[in-house]
Amino acid sequence: MTKALPIMIQGTHSDAGKSIITTGLCRIFYQDGYKTAPFKSQNMALNSYITVDGKEIGRAQGVQAEAANTIATTDMNPILIKPTREQESQIVVHGKPYKNMEAGSYRKDFFETGLQLIKDSYSKLSEDYERIVIEGAGSPAEINLNDRELVNMRVANLANAPVMLVGDIEKGGVFASLVGTLQLLSEEDRKRIIGVIINKFRGDVSLLTPGLDWFEAYTGVPVLGVVPYIHNLTIDAEDSVALNQYSHAEDRTKAIDIAVIRYPMISNFTDIDPFLYEPDCHVRFITKPEQLKQTDIIILPGSKNTIEDLRFLKETGLMDKIISIYKSGKTKVVGICGGFQMLGESIMDPKHIESSISFETGLELLPIVTAITKEKTTTLSEGHLSFAGIDIPVKGYEIHMGQSTYGDSYTPLIVMDERSDGCISTDGMIMGTYFHGIFHNDLFRERFINEVRKMKGLGILTGRDSFNQLREDAFDHLASHLRKHVKLDYIYKKMEEFQTRGVSN
Repeated sequence: MTKALPIMIQGTHSDAGKSIITTGLCRIFYQDGYKTAPFKSQNMALNSYITVDGKEIGRAQGVQAEAANTIATTDMNPILIKPTREQESQIVVHGKPYKNMEAGSYRKDFFETGLQLIKDSYSKLSEDYERIVIEGAGSPAEINLNDRELVNMRVANLANAPVMLVGDIEKGGVFASLVGTLQLLSEEDRKRIIGVIINKFRGDVSLLTPGLDWFEAYTGVPVLGVVPYIHNLTIDAEDSVALNQYSHAEDRTKAIDIAVIRYPMISNFTDIDPFLYEPDCHVRFITKPEQLKQTDIIILPGSKNTIEDLRFLKETGLMDKIISIYKSGKTKVVGICGGFQMLGESIMDPKHIESSISFETGLELLPIVTAITKEKTTTLSEGHLSFAGIDIPVKGYEIHMGQSTYGDSYTPLIVMDERSDGCISTDGMIMGTYFHGIFHNDLFRERFINEVRKMKGLGILTGRDSFNQLREDAFDHLASHLRKHVKLDYIYKKMEEFQTRGVSN
């Protein structure tokens, strides 16, 4: 028997709420005095998190570690899959690029390697932690993949973990999806399901009671909670599926309009999150030039395939629209990581590391040239920038394959001890940086927004909320919410039983 007691969260489909439930349990176990770690054996996501030793893991696991008040390590997510193009992904092993693989090759050739990595990582966590909250992926009922899956029931069996199945009622058909998932599991795997959680409920729960009673009688599986939908939860999204909730329409009740370009391979879009909670800002995610209109801020976020997403800007007409709006002199343009590279003069990928395209001209708004390199920069960074007449300390993290060369006339955005980062135009209207999380720096974000307000003839606002404190409050709010709506005593009991008696109990 290992020291750690695990619990696993699986879902009927992607975006059922597994990551949020996992995050909430991490905070609950921490609050209850247990040394707690999240674990996701294999994560497919374009949102990354950098550990203190400069390694890359899925952002959800990094955030879950924060909720558990522990330091994130690559053992919490030993395998990260980052799609680069159709049917191909970069495989990141313990925080460093392993190789690019097609889906069939990964499934055929990587299985045994991956399984051993997962066993080793889980074993290390089980020695160091008292509680481990394991997150699955997709659905355990993907029967075409189950013979070589590395993230659902195989992991539950490896850890001897009880499993809670999460269904999303917001999308409709929750009872059908829960029952169907249970029926498609093997008899042995069904024994691991200690109960289900119905997530994202809106309305009067009494109207759901007949369905809950029917479900328990039909399946013999208890409902462990009906979790009401939580509005404006300041916790990072797991992947780009979450972007579907955002509108591209303007909101004229807000003083500042922010248009974020949503290209096909958008990554680390959580850079935008702090603006979502500013009372005077409205964020829109844009895919077409006619959606852009006249806006106050245009943000080009990160990309996992910068050249092909740059092609997307050109083919859709977004590039011409961005340049036209910038030339009006009323809009600030910000590029982060891949978006920063796009703002430059050109991007080269002669070795076809990210793309089959060797060369592409950029928007030519900043004096930089970028070459995509095989070596990946993954580091936590900090420095100072001069903005709105004051010197502002900033922190962030870098994840990029490219190296940029700056022209003679460039002005660096951020100055660090031994180097500089980014670039700002002479008129101050265009800036680019490799710093993810740049707008998580509260003082810089306040000054940046107030500069836009002054451009529009509006008064400045001070005393904005600390985004990091909002996130801490959100962890506590989520934990309180789950304590109210989920049968935690039952979950604790089953975690003990599985480690003492096993799945047959």
